Amino acid sequence: MPRGEKPQHGSLLQWSRRSFLLGLGAASLVSMPSLAAPPLTAPVRFGLTPVFLDSDTDLLAALERYLETRLSRPVSLVKRRSYQEITTMLLTGQLDAAWICGFPYIQFRSQLGLVAVPVYRKQPLYQSYVIVQNSDLAVTIDDLRGQVHAFSDPDSNSGFLVTRYLLATMNESPASFFRRSFFTYGHRNVVRAVASGLAQSGSVDGYVWDVMAEIEPDLVGRTRVCHRSVQLGFPPIACQASKLGTPLVRELRAALVDMQTDTVGQSVLHQLRLDGFAVGEPSLFDGIAAMSDFVRAPA
Repeated sequence: MPRGEKPQHGSLLQWSRRSFLLGLGAASLVSMPSLAAPPLTAPVRFGLTPVFLDSDTDLLAALERYLETRLSRPVSLVKRRSYQEITTMLLTGQLDAAWICGFPYIQFRSQLGLVAVPVYRKQPLYQSYVIVQNSDLAVTIDDLRGQVHAFSDPDSNSGFLVTRYLLATMNESPASFFRRSFFTYGHRNVVRAVASGLAQSGSVDGYVWDVMAEIEPDLVGRTRVCHRSVQLGFPPIACQASKLGTPLVRELRAALVDMQTDTVGQSVLHQLRLDGFAVGEPSLFDGIAAMSDFVRAPA
C-alpha cells in the first residue's frame, strides 16, 4: 500500500452490505407469490358443429368478442367437421359447451345438460327439409325412389335421422330406397351437391336452407323444398350434465339469453337470423327421441 493512503475497509464493507441487501431483496421479490406474474385465465372452449353458419369470419369474430366481454374471459371457438368429433370432445371434457344437434343430445341425454336453445321465428323450433333440383317434378318422398341422395351427417337430426325415419315408416332404408347416398358433412354442402347435380335430392336443416336463400339466392334458387318435417327442437347449446350448475355454465347461459339486449349480441343474432336464445326444456327434443327409438326398434 502506498505511504499515506488509508485502507478502504469501510468502503468495502459498505459495498458488501449493499450487495447482500440488494441480492436478498431481489430473491425475495422472485419468491413472493403475491408479486409474481398472475396465471393466465384458461379460455372458455365453445364447440361449433356444421349446423352453425360458420363461413362468415365477421360473424365468428363478433360471437367470440361478445362472449369474451360477457364472461370476462378469453373464448376459444372450436370447429370440427363432424358432429361426432364435437360431441366426443364435449363428453370427454375437452369443451366447456357446444352448439350441437338434437340427435346427439337425445343419444347422450343422461350425460349432457341443456344450456340454451336458439329461438327462430319466435319459437325454439325448426324443420328438416328434403330438397330436390329446381327442375325436378317430385312431389312426395316416394317420388325420390332410385335417386342419388345427399345426407349431411350420420349424427344429424335434420340431415339424416328425419329422412331415415320417413323411410322406416315405409318399411324402407336409405340403402333399399335410394340408388346411392352419401354424406357431405355440412348442410351447405348438401345444398351445393343438389344444386350442382352431384345429388338429385338431399336432406338438410331447414333453418340453414332458409338463411342461405337470403344470402346465396342464386345457389339456393337451383333447389326447391319437396318435403318439410314437423317442427322439432332447434339444435341446442349443451354442456356436460355434471357442469350444468357451475358458475361458468350459469354465466354462459345468461350471456346467451341476454344476447338481444347487447349491441354486439344483436349483431350476432342478426347475422344468424335468430331472435335470441331461451333456457328451453329437454322435452323439446322428445319428437327427435321418438324417431330415434322408431328406427332403432327391431323390425
